[in-house]
Amino acid sequence: MSLFNLFKKKPESKPKPLYYDIVCPYCFSRFEPEQVVFRATHSREDDEDYALGEDEELNKYRERFGLDSVYDMEAVLDPRDVPPEQHVYSEHVLVGIHDRYGELTRRRLCPKCHNELPVTAGKVQSNIISIIGASQVGKSVYMTALIHTLQQTTADHFNAACMPLNAEISRKFRTNYEEPLFQRGDLLASTQKEKMQEPFIFQFVFKDEDKPPLTLVFFDVAGEGMVEQDYLGLHGQHIKNSAGILFLVDPLQIRSIRDKIRINYGDKPGEWVSQYDEPRDVVLTLFGDFIAYQEQSKTDIPTAVVLTKSDMLHSLKDEDGDYIKSNSNIFNNLIHRQQFNLSEYENIDGEIRRFIEKVDRPFKGTMDVYFKDTAYFAVSALGSNPVDQKLQTVVSPIRVDEPFIWLLYKLNYIEGRRD
Repeated sequence: MSLFNLFKKKPESKPKPLYYDIVCPYCFSRFEPEQVVFRATHSREDDEDYALGEDEELNKYRERFGLDSVYDMEAVLDPRDVPPEQHVYSEHVLVGIHDRYGELTRRRLCPKCHNELPVTAGKVQSNIISIIGASQVGKSVYMTALIHTLQQTTADHFNAACMPLNAEISRKFRTNYEEPLFQRGDLLASTQKEKMQEPFIFQFVFKDEDKPPLTLVFFDVAGEGMVEQDYLGLHGQHIKNSAGILFLVDPLQIRSIRDKIRINYGDKPGEWVSQYDEPRDVVLTLFGDFIAYQEQSKTDIPTAVVLTKSDMLHSLKDEDGDYIKSNSNIFNNLIHRQQFNLSEYENIDGEIRRFIEKVDRPFKGTMDVYFKDTAYFAVSALGSNPVDQKLQTVVSPIRVDEPFIWLLYKLNYIEGRRD
């Protein structure tokens, strides 16, 4: 570290607001803490306002994701129906109410979908990380490798723990994603458009109590929907209210190198063309859905452009570096500890920017026009390319957590350093 860095004055942090807007991690609505509603902790047969019954808003949400309806739920209570002196606050945030029978409930619900909110909602900033990309880019596989890596290694390197929000999410992730990929070596099926995936919600909790937990919401939108305006409209709220975006791009989406890669892997040229949407199509759809309505028609959400299946780029490497340098660091895993390695990041970012500009200049230009804050990465969720849709080796992810760690850095959770 240079003497300049040792004595460089850190920028003054902004004063913490009394409370933060809440972004529901289930339906992605944004609202103030005073607008929450509560679930009663008891039921009464002699009071229809407290009788067990159907929660229509909750079941409407569950129906969207193909989940079974739930009945005989405790009543939903609106704080506005309760005298102010019966409101319970913590750090200027409404966290509970005493109902008309004197019972205390702290079960805060989203006013839109009636799912239960995290206990930290309103006290800390609601940070949602979105994973987006067109069909076939491997979002489900990347999400699985990322969460697995965060839980197994990355969290420990930053004195934190990565945990699912509840036992149901833990079971679904382990059964449907983690065990098939990491224990049985089975490739995950593509997410189908007609089968919307309920969000996977995890919390990145730091051991340092002065650091608020970071809520991670991974919403695995079916790729086909990312280029269809009506379908994206259902999920535009989620992307618009994100604190960071992981934008996945498959090398096989890029027309200028697709045949070159496929030929090197023994496939006939042209046979994969119709299965892939161009990366720029996704950006243009995002623009029409919400970016066009932002100031100066740009979004300032930090966006990591993640080139997936980097193991495929072995076939493009050469000494001159026309595509990828033969000694490129993208093929070598790197572990970031305590701080974000800015020197390593800048090398990778520069190399992938130049690569994308060379092979898909229209996409790179579109990103520059619509996104204010971007970074470029290359990852391999599997570590090697499957043969006939079967894994030949143990899953060994390469650099899958680097884009996420960059977002931690951009959101001021961690500091950066240069070698």
